[in-house]
Amino acid sequence: MESVEKGRSKGRSQSEKIGRNKYNQQLLKRALGEIEEVKLMQRTILAGLKGMFHFEKPMIQRIACVDEVDILILEHLYESGNAGLLPKDLAEKLSQFRVKRHQVSRRILRMNKRLEKELGERIVERHGWHWALTSFAFETWGEGEEDRKDAFENSI
Repeated sequence: MESVEKGRSKGRSQSEKIGRNKYNQQLLKRALGEIEEVKLMQRTILAGLKGMFHFEKPMIQRIACVDEVDILILEHLYESGNAGLLPKDLAEKLSQFRVKRHQVSRRILRMNKRLEKELGERIVERHGWHWALTSFAFETWGEGEEDRKDAFENSI
């Protein structure tokens, strides 16, 4: 009698009841959901304190850019200034990577989407048919250039 009662009191674990794979999937979904909640809190805090943060060029590049081509697109747009560049012109400058004009536009849209998701800012905007950096991007890129110029002048 005692052995029967011991077996009944233990019961089956959740993984035995629904299957190990399904149980692991449930745990994974729960963990991913909690990670998304933490990311949402982080974005909310970042958005609330946006005026107090100083964003630097490497941070923006790490968030928005996936590869070297994205970084070069942003650098060419920075060099062009407020006028911006046509996707066709950007594609010509990136001919070594065999990037076409429509791929340039898609890459820019993806960079905007990534940065907007994290910081709520866009990095590139349209000016007619041209793509140009936003004022947020010019502030980020421009401050780094001024710091380098000041450091160079102080060293002389």
